[in-house]
Amino acid sequence: MSNVAVVLGERLARYGFGDGHPFGPDRHGVFVREFEARGLDKRVRVLEPRTASEEELRAFHSPAYLEFVRERSESGQGFLDAGDTPAFRGVYEAAACVVGATLSAVEAIMQGECRRAFVPIAGLHHAGRERAAGFCVFNDCGVAIELLKRQGLKRVGYVDIDAHHGDGVFYAFEEDPAVVFADLHEDGRYLYPGTGARQESGRGAAEGTKLNLPLPPGADDEVFAQVWPQVVAHLEKFSPEFIILQCGADSIEGDPITHLRFSPRVHGRAARELAALAERLGHGRVLALGGGGYHRENLARAWTAVVENLL
Repeated sequence: MSNVAVVLGERLARYGFGDGHPFGPDRHGVFVREFEARGLDKRVRVLEPRTASEEELRAFHSPAYLEFVRERSESGQGFLDAGDTPAFRGVYEAAACVVGATLSAVEAIMQGECRRAFVPIAGLHHAGRERAAGFCVFNDCGVAIELLKRQGLKRVGYVDIDAHHGDGVFYAFEEDPAVVFADLHEDGRYLYPGTGARQESGRGAAEGTKLNLPLPPGADDEVFAQVWPQVVAHLEKFSPEFIILQCGADSIEGDPITHLRFSPRVHGRAARELAALAERLGHGRVLALGGGGYHRENLARAWTAVVENLL
């Protein structure tokens, strides 16, 4: 049996927005074609996504917000935020399936069915507990972290190499010392959501458990190589019992809405070194989530590099 699982399925592909929106529903299929072309489907365990229950969603999101999304999902009208995240009929179910896919991967890892896993349409790191934001309706990362803590884990690691700061995760757990957070992103002075300054390092009992590393527009693999060791050292210092990697492909050169210039080798290295760290920590648990990425070839190359380096 493979040590790596990948969650795929037509229901997962439904999370996306039409009419030329950057986060289109074609992203899943673009990844699957490259995944199969490289023969990775023969080397991993493929899991079907499921739909997260309302109780699971409430682990992170407020009941009022869930009701708001449900109402917009039924009407299919308007936006779920100020204009980035349009409603469509069935958006509640599509977003709940993203969370369910992430939880399926978490369960497979925690039950010992695999050591590591990847979910392409996942890592919706902008959604807050009571709001949608930046193409993200439900925050699967946040739900997973809350449920892992309920299972008794003392420390959960979250690493984010998406070009955009993972604000929905950061602020939800800013005062929580159980969440070891490290985020490499394009400086918020130049890119949405405008957060993630170096001095944002956690509050109260969580001071020092959060690491934000804003990078200048145009930062490339050489810049990544200079700062990445800080991420590994930060995690190693706190010894998390489970590591989540949000590996958004919008940090790769050529993305239409961002300005970093990484190559897919960066994503492969992040996956490989976090897998090695997890093994050193004695548990091996790593869950990678696809996150952003709006240049289709880039996301296919970055995400397959992640899977290859988790193997």
